[in-house]
Amino acid sequence: MAYAYDDQNIFAKILRGEIPNTTVLETDHSLAFRDLHPQAPVHVLVIPKGPYVCYDHFAQVASDSEILDYTRAIGRVCAMEGVAGDGFRMIANAGANGVQEVPHLHVHILAGRPLGRMLQRA
Repeated sequence: MAYAYDDQNIFAKILRGEIPNTTVLETDHSLAFRDLHPQAPVHVLVIPKGPYVCYDHFAQVASDSEILDYTRAIGRVCAMEGVAGDGFRMIANAGANGVQEVPHLHVHILAGRPLGRMLQRA
């Protein structure tokens, strides 16, 4: 499948410095920042700096150094936020059925309270 990256999405604008953010961590290939509308006491978004639409796009075409950096950045954010003890949820939506709202790969790290079931039963 071909992925069409929209360089006008909000995360691309954040990466270009056009929109401010509250940075938690920045590495060579990744940026982590606080969500503007947190859904839990801890709600951090982690994005790669490259133009990747979703995780499968990233996994297929990103360089090994980008993949390693992004994975380690997620781990570092979890350690920095102290979420490992009581647990956390990591969410990455993809495509229309996954309700992906921003067409740039991003992982939500949510923690700090019981988060309930992942999906509601139909």
